[in-house]
Amino acid sequence: MNKKIILSALLVYCCALAGIAQVLNPTRWQSSIEKTGDDTRAITLSAVIDPGWVIYSINTPPGGPLAAELTVEGVDSGKVALDGPPREGQPREKRDEVFNVDTRYFAGEYTVTQHVKILDPTLASLHVTFAFQACEEQCVNLTEEFTFNIEPLATTATTAGDNLWIFFWLAFGSGLLAVIMPCVLPMIPMTVSFFMHGDASRARARSKALVFSFSIIAIFTALGLLVSFLLGPGFINWLSTHWLPNIFFFVIFLLFAASFFGAFEIVLPAWLVNKSDKQADRGGYTGAFFMAFTLVLVSFSCTAPIVGTVLVEAARGSVTRPVVGMLGFSLAIALPFGFFAFFPSRLDALPKSGGWLNAVKVVLGFIEVAFGFKFLMVADQTYHWGLLDREVYIAIWIALFTLTGLYLMGKLRFKHDSDPRPLGVGRLALVIATFSFVIYLLPGMFGAPLKALAGYLPPQESIDFDINRIIRENARATTRDLPATATAAPVKYADIFPRGLPHGLEGFYDYEQARAVAAERGKPLFIDFTGHGCTNCREMEQVVWSAPRVLHLLENEFVVLALYVDDKTKLPENEQYVSPYDGKKKNTLGKKNTDFQVRAFNSNAQPNYILLAPPPANVTDFSPYLLAPSRGHDLDRDAFIAFLQGALEKFRATSNH
Repeated sequence: MNKKIILSALLVYCCALAGIAQVLNPTRWQSSIEKTGDDTRAITLSAVIDPGWVIYSINTPPGGPLAAELTVEGVDSGKVALDGPPREGQPREKRDEVFNVDTRYFAGEYTVTQHVKILDPTLASLHVTFAFQACEEQCVNLTEEFTFNIEPLATTATTAGDNLWIFFWLAFGSGLLAVIMPCVLPMIPMTVSFFMHGDASRARARSKALVFSFSIIAIFTALGLLVSFLLGPGFINWLSTHWLPNIFFFVIFLLFAASFFGAFEIVLPAWLVNKSDKQADRGGYTGAFFMAFTLVLVSFSCTAPIVGTVLVEAARGSVTRPVVGMLGFSLAIALPFGFFAFFPSRLDALPKSGGWLNAVKVVLGFIEVAFGFKFLMVADQTYHWGLLDREVYIAIWIALFTLTGLYLMGKLRFKHDSDPRPLGVGRLALVIATFSFVIYLLPGMFGAPLKALAGYLPPQESIDFDINRIIRENARATTRDLPATATAAPVKYADIFPRGLPHGLEGFYDYEQARAVAAERGKPLFIDFTGHGCTNCREMEQVVWSAPRVLHLLENEFVVLALYVDDKTKLPENEQYVSPYDGKKKNTLGKKNTDFQVRAFNSNAQPNYILLAPPPANVTDFSPYLLAPSRGHDLDRDAFIAFLQGALEKFRATSNH
């Protein structure tokens, strides 16, 4: 008898564990606080992330998955001040085709440090909340809370290592472009000849040429070090998100382009160039260094826009990116000098100077303008200015690259251009490529996704004239079956979601309203636990929901309820409450929906689809009303249709009884 009791108890215990396990948390956290001054502290949160799962960065771009958020209690009340933004390690980056952005995420380990200044000397503890989204095949929105005594605890934090190879090679490619600039290419034979004829010893001449090449690398890399030292990681995070630096970079790119177009030249003071040139005349290895310094100064009018572009992109990443960027850039410039110093006979193979060099500058000027608008786009999207809707942005690019193609054909002339030459095969290939790109852009004006350019364009939702959306909405206008309650009373929270549900579906955003409508209309309830930053939710909507049979069932046979678990809308005071599940106050729409999902269905994953027979009001046990097991991220359309049809058949059979 005792064995049976023990076995029964174990069975109940295991079942309980299985139920609890549905509330996923793939992270394990540690926290520490370090005294950095009399009234300053460094708070460090570290997590070990389960294999296959990722956490999205605090600096995840707008329009993508939900960014993590670190909150320190007492900031609003003036008891604590943040000393700079939170500092993470270097995130990984990956193109997200659903959101059309480059996502930033961490896998395996995650560490974030927040420096704070204590303004209230009587404050005895600090309370920190970290809200984040973790994703695998499904996504979960989680919140971790930490409390720290003000007493110092000597700990240090580790950060993820930087993987910067891709940026290094991009900077290297930029350096190769700089080599063919009019201010650099003609100097290669002149400089190499100087070294080869200035010494009787060929070996000494080569060694001086190597010093010259390495000096170029050292000078440009020192510039990267200077940027890193002056900016630091806190300022770099600010550069990535605030409107002011983005607008500044936009203006800088336009100035660079104007310089390439011949409006003016970016030059350094003549006295600085002359002084360096005199030092180069001294000869020896010191002279080789100053020869390199003179080259950098003289070529500044051509290389400054490219160097500036590399440094702007570098400064928006991490502290090490400016150094790595300048190392790759300068290496590409230094290599030709070292190569031709060792093999001077190859100098004859260099292309001759001419008008083609200025053509390279002009084409790069058009590209500078196009990429400069990316910074304006970031500010516009983040602060909702409405200046650069998707079609406006695409129209600007179409104009820019059409002008580029006309210039390559010789139909446009700039200030420093030489007489037009017959169109060669190489230039013809560039013309074809440019106009092909323009033709590719044109459908984007009418709603085409243009996935290849997703990271450089505003999100699809910002387009005003989306022909696919118009056709879809008009096709449904005469057949839409709206619930009576939806026409009698406004849909609650509809102002928060002005674009509505995917594919023009009618639905609701509040459980009680949707439940009442479903009961009134005699239809089952389709609950979609989703999130603004849920990649897999968007993928399900685009791949599965778009199937005609799925759309027909959702539109005509179910009352659709979308509950966003990451929405930041503040609830009215009379709707805020303390959850009986975790004892925490729920003051936003997202927290309310998350709490409902956990308490009602013992799950916190998204997407999560629940099919219910409409229950009575104030029900807390939903199991008798479930029409099918819940369903998550699964791109099998047929299985999803079977999921809906099976629940519908069960609902009809139950209703008939």
